[in-house]
Amino acid sequence: MTKNTPRLGFRLLPEPVPASSPALGLLLAPGLLLALGLLFALPVLPGASTAASAQGYGTSVAVGEGEVLVGESLNERSPGYVYVYRKGADGWSEVQRLAASDASDGDHFGRALAVVDGDLLVGATVADETMGAVYVFQKDASGAWQEAAKLTASDGVAGDAFGRAMATDGRRVLVSALAHDDGRGAVYVLARDEAGEWAEEAKLTADDAVSGDFFGVATAVDGDWAVVGAPNADESNGVAYAFRRQDGEWAQSAKLNMRLAEMDEIAAQVGDEELGQPGFPPAFGTAVGITNGLAFVGAPRGGELLDGAVFSFRLDDASSDWRPVAVHRPFDGRPGTGFGSTISRGGADVWIGAPGAPAGGRFYVLSWDDETEEPAALAKFAVDDLEDRDGFGSIVALGDGIGVAGLERDDFGLGTAAILEDVDGSWATAARVAGEVLALDAITGDDVACQDGQAGEFACADVDIVSFLPVQEIGGGRGVEVNDLWGWTDPETGTEWALVGRYDGTSFIDLSDPSNPVYAGNLPLTEGANPNVWRDVKVYNDHAFIVSDGAGEHGMQVFDLTRLREPRDGPETFEATAHYDRIHSAHNIVINEGTGFAYAVGSSGGGDTCGGGLHMIDIRDPVNPTFAGCFADSSTGRRGTGYSHDAQCVVYEGPDDEHRGKEICFGSNETALSISDVTDKEAPVALAMAGYANASYSHQGWLDEAHEYFYMNDELDELQGKASSTRTMVWDVKDLDEPILVKEHLSDVTSSDHNLYIRGDLMYQSNYVSGLRILDISDRENPREVAFFDTVPWTDDAPGFDGSWSNYPFFASGIIVVTSGKEGVFVLRNARRNLIP
Repeated sequence: MTKNTPRLGFRLLPEPVPASSPALGLLLAPGLLLALGLLFALPVLPGASTAASAQGYGTSVAVGEGEVLVGESLNERSPGYVYVYRKGADGWSEVQRLAASDASDGDHFGRALAVVDGDLLVGATVADETMGAVYVFQKDASGAWQEAAKLTASDGVAGDAFGRAMATDGRRVLVSALAHDDGRGAVYVLARDEAGEWAEEAKLTADDAVSGDFFGVATAVDGDWAVVGAPNADESNGVAYAFRRQDGEWAQSAKLNMRLAEMDEIAAQVGDEELGQPGFPPAFGTAVGITNGLAFVGAPRGGELLDGAVFSFRLDDASSDWRPVAVHRPFDGRPGTGFGSTISRGGADVWIGAPGAPAGGRFYVLSWDDETEEPAALAKFAVDDLEDRDGFGSIVALGDGIGVAGLERDDFGLGTAAILEDVDGSWATAARVAGEVLALDAITGDDVACQDGQAGEFACADVDIVSFLPVQEIGGGRGVEVNDLWGWTDPETGTEWALVGRYDGTSFIDLSDPSNPVYAGNLPLTEGANPNVWRDVKVYNDHAFIVSDGAGEHGMQVFDLTRLREPRDGPETFEATAHYDRIHSAHNIVINEGTGFAYAVGSSGGGDTCGGGLHMIDIRDPVNPTFAGCFADSSTGRRGTGYSHDAQCVVYEGPDDEHRGKEICFGSNETALSISDVTDKEAPVALAMAGYANASYSHQGWLDEAHEYFYMNDELDELQGKASSTRTMVWDVKDLDEPILVKEHLSDVTSSDHNLYIRGDLMYQSNYVSGLRILDISDRENPREVAFFDTVPWTDDAPGFDGSWSNYPFFASGIIVVTSGKEGVFVLRNARRNLIP
């Protein structure tokens, strides 16, 4: 392990592979998604974007001679780039941006970097139909990097993801293809041939590999020894393999794991009775390092507190065996710290990453006892201006006096990097750098008709673009995405308004001329609250009611929408008209406009949570909201508390005479459909609970206008393989006490479903990466898709959380407003069905 060698922390989300690949299910396994959340202390919950959906700036870094390099590889609308920074009279600045000569969008160029012997090697894991490639760059006479060669594995096939991780000792380079051979994984050793060109010297594989081990997640090399991590091996406990080069041949020498007999004694010495928790494998092998006869293996979920551990082993020269030396633990760890996510050498020290540590992450620097040559004290190192979940500690590269650390979760997942300088023996931040935001251009002025399956670059069927505003033009800063939305029609002027949630506030968009929408202003999140993925807004009596989940003490904001009538010269920053603090974080807000009651659901972050069920609020006087009671059906919800993810509450006008005229709520309660009578807020009554086969996460639903059928989506069934394609449950609720599941409608695509709404005989579904889908439900029990608009056509219509979050189809003008996370707000029109009453 050399001081210039970049180390990749285990992302647990390998590269995408073709749907035909048998490794696909392994790469998308829910357990791996959960592991990602545990590693970074970031819950991967319904509605959250995955790490692989970001631009990926800072997920790879390297140090060259007087320069640092930062990869940006994960944006599906670009092939990927490598940014080159050098220090001048005015400080650090970008001097070059590298791309492959045969680049294609989504190639993931820059996924891994290595600077060795004057060359720069760049991994591109999705190049060549996901076989992967490594590009070699060399400097010309002017000092600029120029592409010199393209390397591929001798036996590579589609789906291998060659170039996923790299390591070098200055002579050789290890390149992993962790999805090779159905996820067993392989690591290729590259060395210069007699002509000075990089060539394949050997292929390393584990002698006991099984499908899904992902051998090659982490690699390290030092002379004739190499260590390769496979954290998914051994029933997900993880393994590290040592390889030795003798007489020009590489062979497996040892298998390192946490079950070595000597490790129990060492664990007892440091006070660890249990280094892994049942149900939470330690991910041993997530990071590896090797130097001067010492090997280090990270287990970022190891430890009694799941805070992580790093194991060190010493080579016995006489026997060539590796004996355990110590277990290193964070002295101030907590669950999710992720200690051991990455391991890198900085001079005489070893840097251990902990990206889930409090206040944005950190590194722990392991120093040495010069006399015993054994590892000694740990010290903490962090950079300035970190925020929670920035992910500092996920990757670092250190050279002679300069270094660079990626903050891949900074700016809501777009990523930044910190350039470090060694000043008098102490590392400090010299600059913070970031990549360019790759955003769509606004579309205004003229409609873009859907013709021959396309509306501009967007795939479609009978849906035209009226206009489009990117996130950056409606108040969103770097990395901010949009989420939920609702609509309001001014009763005096007739102006239609879109109320659009963002991670950090709410945008108000004037649609009086839908071809030329105007961003009127922003309502920031509650002071002291945290920006987060989830924000929800509904309207009653010309007031907007806004909540946010995972946002700390956010509460419910109330905003008088008539203030939008006031003339202004440009976008305005508004203040809330009123604030309700009996809840803190809530996932959603439900409003029954017929009664003037609001229902905060999914409350779990302080205040009166009501078990996550219905927190009932009297909003008949909108600026003086009043707590009215709780209701939760404990027979539903994952924790048996009646947690409701979303609901629709109405004055029931359906055929069930017993309940007509009462206030009825239909809850999508994680595990089941819940129907309750909340007419009497002091004595609400559960009427029915109905489960269904292969339930994963009962997410949201909507009644038809006759109150006879309820259509519900399950957000995780496609992702977990419990539904072969996008599934919509059709419930017959003519008898509220006995709802009947009469149909499971399966679409032609496999994307995850999110919010759906019904107007007349049409159902409008926002289904993430497949965008807006419009279904004809005139035959109530047999929905039929009749139109669609794909808001992210550059990605496959596969399970996952990017793309369209929600839609609002209830405007009298017939326009349909659609939010799409990274993209922004689309104003659309159904080309075949005129919805104006």
